Amino acid sequence: MSDTVRSFAHPARSVSSVRTLAARSASLRHPLTQLAAACLMGAASWMAPGAAWALNPSDTSVQMFQWKWKDLATECTQFLGPAGYGAIQISPPSASKVTNAWWGVYQPVNYTSFNSVFGTEAELKSMIQTCHTAGVRVYADVVVNQLAGDSSASAGVASDGSTWNAATLTYPYFSANDFHSNCTIQDADYNAASGRSNVQNCRLSGMPDLKTESAYVQGQIVNYLSTLIGMGVDGFRIDAAKHQPAAAWTTMLSKLKTSRPTTLLGEPIWVTQEIIPDGEVQRSDYLPNGTLNEYRYVYLMKEAFRNLNGATPASIPSAMGTWNNWGGTWGFLQPAQATVFVNNWDSEREGTSLNASNLSGITNDTQGSHRYDLANLFMLAQGYGEAQLHSGYRFSNKDQGRPSASPYVNGAAQINVNWDFVHRWPHIAALVKFRSASRGQAIENWTTGSVNQIAFSRGKVGFIALNNTSAAWTKSFYTGLPAGTYCNVVRGGKNAAGSGCSADAVTVDAKGYATLTVPADGGTAVPAVAFYTGERVSCSVTFTVNNASTSVGQTVYVVGNQTALGNWTPSQGVPLSIQGSGANATWSGVVALPASTAIQYKYVKWNGSAAVWESGLSTSSGNHEFTSCAAGGSSTRADGAFVK
Repeated sequence: MSDTVRSFAHPARSVSSVRTLAARSASLRHPLTQLAAACLMGAASWMAPGAAWALNPSDTSVQMFQWKWKDLATECTQFLGPAGYGAIQISPPSASKVTNAWWGVYQPVNYTSFNSVFGTEAELKSMIQTCHTAGVRVYADVVVNQLAGDSSASAGVASDGSTWNAATLTYPYFSANDFHSNCTIQDADYNAASGRSNVQNCRLSGMPDLKTESAYVQGQIVNYLSTLIGMGVDGFRIDAAKHQPAAAWTTMLSKLKTSRPTTLLGEPIWVTQEIIPDGEVQRSDYLPNGTLNEYRYVYLMKEAFRNLNGATPASIPSAMGTWNNWGGTWGFLQPAQATVFVNNWDSEREGTSLNASNLSGITNDTQGSHRYDLANLFMLAQGYGEAQLHSGYRFSNKDQGRPSASPYVNGAAQINVNWDFVHRWPHIAALVKFRSASRGQAIENWTTGSVNQIAFSRGKVGFIALNNTSAAWTKSFYTGLPAGTYCNVVRGGKNAAGSGCSADAVTVDAKGYATLTVPADGGTAVPAVAFYTGERVSCSVTFTVNNASTSVGQTVYVVGNQTALGNWTPSQGVPLSIQGSGANATWSGVVALPASTAIQYKYVKWNGSAAVWESGLSTSSGNHEFTSCAAGGSSTRADGAFVK
């Protein structure tokens, strides 16, 4: 769930977002789980010792809000893994209050039980294993500050059958001594540092507040987290982190990492913390514990793409800073400290972010415009922080619980029916691999048309142009990318053969320029163009050479200046096939090369350890030279005799 924001200020401007969280907000809070060695052995029994999984790059995760475990297992296999997503963030997995509202799962009851509204403990473990096999990590949203308040629709019976009594502070493994006194957080507490004690020690919306500074309570939280790691969970989102002392979390995470220095997959435990900035919280106190949810990013995306308070897409660098000089006028965190998103389930319901699925009458940024799409494309292409998409469900009442209908019918995803499947929207999913491919590459060649038209490259790897206006944008852009033909992944990637594009193709000339028309917003087409080196399409080239005078054990390779030709490394080049027999027989083979690209190559005799190169070529470079054919085309290089 979320903590509460009252006010947030940055130089020369202020953003005031008052979020009144009713009983649902009180969903914040706190875990407990007993860790027995036998239980842990059973939890990890499916993981073969030393198992090595081919995980996707961790650049992009998805908040899979309110998805059941069985459906998540299906989605990891069907789409998330193949699309390159690095992780999913699941809703709280412990036993919780039973209610028809979504926030019931943010009111925990029993942290030793994992029979939740999303499935059984066995289904949770199976989902984690299935997602790992698909290359996708699993992060758990953990609520470790407060416990469930009033009785649920089942009269105080939780999703696993546990009972509780908020009046007597009676919960599984907790008693009245484990809670702070009954005081209420006031709005004024969020506006000054003097209110921090109340924010951390009083009740939010009447929910019993655990003493997270207590050694016993800390022990239960550590046990809970450790049990999840033992099941295979790869990290945690700490809900409402600012309602708990940063030092308490430092202690708990230190204890957790002492007993569990890595995940079962051998990686560091991922941690991000929900901290909505206001007048009382000191965000720097929490940075030693993990990344923070950078809500300034949420607010900036809303203001820039809706043109609020003077913000526009062109003003984003001023607000948040630029590559290797982050911060800007809004005081953004450094990228290694930030987890960013355009919206989450809470901001979408409270109106503090751009909105995709809230149909309750507030502004929707997918109807009549593509603002929501553009902001997500920008986030994925930009490379700041760790990116999270939000994938939830459509609703007309902000308390509305998850749909009863499955996300699938006969195994087919029902996109934008009940569940929105934002992570499957083709233009957004295509940018996941763009982001991974351009990791570590600086933002360069920043270009603006109007203040609502922006474009930039990520080093020499990727380029994107976004048009948040009602007029098409045509321009010759300097992309910084190598010459060749690329697919505009916003419209579709390479075809199955890799020899052409399934939709739009983009040509980058020898000087790195591409003339593009970015569609206007307001129509059906997403007003963006994006391409990267992984989507450069090929032409098919047949190489033929003879009279190589090979000896037993030698094979003729073609080796050259492209990855497909081994980048001049003989062992990584392309082995040709002999046509007939004898030392001077013809050798030939077909290679897919980048289209419309300057190619240099030589033939090499290779026996697995020693190379004999062609020599004495008459060209200025000393190599065979040509420009490859257009995308989808083919050509033949009949080079006659091997040059000795």
